[in-house]
Amino acid sequence: MKRLSQITVGAMAGAAIGLTGMPAQAQTTLNVLTAGSQNMVDYVNDYLAPLFESQNPGVKVVVAGTGPGASGSQKILEKLDAQKKAGKEVWDVDVAVVHQQQAGQMREADLLGKFRDDIETGALVTRDTAKNALGVDVDGYVMPMFHSQTAIAYNSDLVSTPPASYDELIDWTKANPGQFGYNGIKNGMSGVSFVVGWMYAYSGEADVLAKGPYDPSLKDTWGGVLSDLKAFNENITFTPGNAGTLDMLNRGEIVMGPVWVDMFYTWQADGRIPPNLKLKLIGPGMPGQPMYYITPAKAENADLARKFIALATSPDVQAEGIVKRFNWYPGIDANFVQDSLEPADWNKLFADVSPEDLATKGKAFPIGPFFTDIREAYEQQVQN
Repeated sequence: MKRLSQITVGAMAGAAIGLTGMPAQAQTTLNVLTAGSQNMVDYVNDYLAPLFESQNPGVKVVVAGTGPGASGSQKILEKLDAQKKAGKEVWDVDVAVVHQQQAGQMREADLLGKFRDDIETGALVTRDTAKNALGVDVDGYVMPMFHSQTAIAYNSDLVSTPPASYDELIDWTKANPGQFGYNGIKNGMSGVSFVVGWMYAYSGEADVLAKGPYDPSLKDTWGGVLSDLKAFNENITFTPGNAGTLDMLNRGEIVMGPVWVDMFYTWQADGRIPPNLKLKLIGPGMPGQPMYYITPAKAENADLARKFIALATSPDVQAEGIVKRFNWYPGIDANFVQDSLEPADWNKLFADVSPEDLATKGKAFPIGPFFTDIREAYEQQVQN
């Protein structure tokens, strides 16, 4: 991808630490930090920044990455917290892209500015993740950049009618031992997502797990649910991770398994998995997760930050930047994006998993304490 911005990698690294200094040619600098891999930095640098600058003469967007995974978001949290504790009246971050957990922690620490009700695209969000971040009320303080989602991939040449629910999947694995594969809770979140979906389906406490309040005694009621999962595992094949599940599907070693949808479509576009592999989001649902746009409580350019986020979450930009470039599901309701996509692009991403599927079966991960309890209980009662 051609780099449109003139900011060097070294300059981005420096900006991540200080984010100071205004380019001589710009009247205003909009400072953006993003957690995630380098592709997140490139997305802002190569696409969003030039687009925003063209619509806002005299503004220069400076973007810096803080690193992949939750640790990247943690660095942003720590930076904002340090400026708050130092008593600074103006903070040197205007927009940030962060994970759910850290967004909730930032909200609890009063590090976020409320903005979603002030931008037109705020009304285009319909999923609960715009209000709830792993049990923390973030309503108004976040705007989803995109949603990643897990689903069950299957070989349509061998499975004409895939299971539509966890109940049907259990029956299918009994009739087809070893043909379903997932990675447990090690080496990739697709397997973790499958386990969480299982807990949502059978614990009887799906809403509490996802939204709280936390009750540590609840894990003592999971014995039967986990025993059933251990029995289910006797009929499956364990894979080495997210990529490993796709590799085994490609080689025909398994015919079904949970995957990340964006990873699935990227591999399929690259020819790494065949076109006969399809997706099914089974009921009652499986979790995915968003990345959020946020603006700090004392951002120097709060009005520009809102304008930037509104552009980034507009239907046209979500269509071109999120769906077409990354195979992610949009942060806003997908139905608002459809008119901005060619039918082929829409069909590629939504033929198997529809917007209605996402709205009804796309779940959030549990709140932090329950998430820890589920993983620990799996290791103790299912894995052993």
